[in-house]
Amino acid sequence: MSDHEERERAGQPGHGLRRELPEEVPATVPPPREEGQEEQPPRLTGRQRLVNGLWPPRLTRAQLIVALLLFGLGFGLAVQVASNSDGDSALRGARQEDLVRILDELDDRTQRLEDEKQGLEKQRDELENSSDQAEEARRQTVEKERQLGILAGTVAAQGPGITMTIEDTKGRVEADMLLDAIQELRAAGAEAIQVNGVRVVAGTYLTDAGNGVSVDGNKINAPYRFRVIGKPQDLEPALNIPGGVVQTLEKEQATVAVERSSKIVVDALRAAKRPDYARSSSR
Repeated sequence: MSDHEERERAGQPGHGLRRELPEEVPATVPPPREEGQEEQPPRLTGRQRLVNGLWPPRLTRAQLIVALLLFGLGFGLAVQVASNSDGDSALRGARQEDLVRILDELDDRTQRLEDEKQGLEKQRDELENSSDQAEEARRQTVEKERQLGILAGTVAAQGPGITMTIEDTKGRVEADMLLDAIQELRAAGAEAIQVNGVRVVAGTYLTDAGNGVSVDGNKINAPYRFRVIGKPQDLEPALNIPGGVVQTLEKEQATVAVERSSKIVVDALRAAKRPDYARSSSR
């Protein structure tokens, strides 16, 4: 029997190069693991790695808070929609007379609230005005008290003004000349006057005392130094008018120096006089 006939009898194809494959392909046997070598984890496919990375989901604290807020917002919207639906359904089923009555009640309530609002605003304005008036009255009282204290000489004062110094080397300056200077300063708007440490007030009197002058019983000597609080632009010209205080003193060979200042301090004080009823009760 020829070789070709033997191959046909065995069921092989006629091509001499092909051979019949076995019915099952043996599985690939992994190479033997050496001693001490760690077992490698099985390799995962891309899909398996994606699933393992997404599940179970990992929530952060911020994501949890946002989820809770969204849940609460949705719940509130659902409740609001349900309540509005109930109200709308109730009004939808009401009669025309009931709807008119409801509208009238709402209008009346709105008007009452508006009247109450206007009343409260009026009370607020009155309180603010009364508070402002009380504050203004208090301020005026304090200012008036200060002015009276300055005039009475019981309160120290400071402000812009002038300093006038009279040098009398010949001893020819008399009390009436200093009194003329005080009156001229008062007429020019002087608020407070002090002469050689003696406070000048409305009832101040001057007399000659030997080679000096007595102011309210306090003897002072030259040089006579006036500290005056007032507007310097008014006080200085009043002293230098022709035939005024400066020229009169210079005729008596006295030297007069007037200096303006932004801050003059008048700190000489007079003792406050007690009223007559206080003196009589203390006897």
